[in-house]
Amino acid sequence: MKLNPNYSSLKSSYLFIDIAHRVAAYKEKNPAADIIRLGIGDVTLPLAQPVVKALQEASAEMGEAETFHGYGPEQGYPFLRQGIAGYYAARGITLAQEEIFVSDGAKSDIGNILELFSPDNTVLIPDPVYPAYVDANLMDGRKIIYAPATKQNGFLPLPDNSVKADIIYICSPNNPTGAAYTKAQLAQWVNCATKNEAVILFDAAYECFVSSPDVPRSIYEVEGAKECAVEICSLSKTAGFTGTRCGYTIVPNTLFANGQSLNKMWNRRQTTKYNETPYIVQRAAAAVFTPEGLAACHKNIEYYKNNAGVIGKVLDQASVWYSGGINSPYIWMECPNGMDSWQFFDLLLEKANIVGTPGAGFGNNGNGYFRLTGFGNAEKTVEAAARLKAFLSTL
Repeated sequence: MKLNPNYSSLKSSYLFIDIAHRVAAYKEKNPAADIIRLGIGDVTLPLAQPVVKALQEASAEMGEAETFHGYGPEQGYPFLRQGIAGYYAARGITLAQEEIFVSDGAKSDIGNILELFSPDNTVLIPDPVYPAYVDANLMDGRKIIYAPATKQNGFLPLPDNSVKADIIYICSPNNPTGAAYTKAQLAQWVNCATKNEAVILFDAAYECFVSSPDVPRSIYEVEGAKECAVEICSLSKTAGFTGTRCGYTIVPNTLFANGQSLNKMWNRRQTTKYNETPYIVQRAAAAVFTPEGLAACHKNIEYYKNNAGVIGKVLDQASVWYSGGINSPYIWMECPNGMDSWQFFDLLLEKANIVGTPGAGFGNNGNGYFRLTGFGNAEKTVEAAARLKAFLSTL
């Protein structure tokens, strides 16, 4: 028996575990501290009522012999795949049902989709970036090269003709920076992938927060993307499914590599290794894509965007540089006075009892930056903003 040697390349623990340990240590020494958490990107509002109703009705179905559901299709039930296709059609994007694969969330598919590709491939990943992209490829032993995202390029790196990669990760709107590509900028990446016969893995988990008309919510709004891109999305942020778990991956029928259909390969993988998302969850997800469901979910999204705006206003007043907030629930701020990310984390926790996410945890280019989230409670966010304002005034 031999272990996978690539695990030795991983950090000993996940970023948010490190944060939890630091907060626990501080709380142990300061048990009376009223800590406001604006760190991890979990939602706080309950599921929308149309979703809850669908969950209840589907649960009742499972208790009756006539409506009980056992194993379902590994690709997802037609009623949900049709709902997702309709969601895209409303934005002018035509998808065939067989191009949509339902999953238990984007995080799973971000790692699982790599099974279609050889470990010999070179992967291009932005820095800073959501840690799962890096870790999933380190586990497989792939060579990783980084596209530097910096303040100078607005944390939106563009293709470099001197850099060649086989797999390209793009997240827009981005986690952690909140920055979002315009259609013209995404077209540069599509052209790059087409020219180099590469595949783009496009993470659209935050598409529901896009409000700028020149920012695509799907890479398939760009001509040629269906020939080079897989899109992975989730209902975690769209509909608050972080604990309910449902997402989907789109693998176009027109996407081929080395003469093979990636759609057929992914279908083969799923039928072997995945036994579908639970029926009751898929019924709940289908309710999201109804007019009533979309309207209710939109109210929640506006709630979170307003929270991000409250934080952004404080930073504007303090003349602190940041990205995000407009098309994203995240605020990516520059740490004041040249502090590194963990210094700022410790000081903010100690002086203001606010927990955020150190940018250094997302990559080398994240050091000196800090992520705050709009996913908190509105009253708590207002309180945190007041504390942040007072704290910044002392620096």
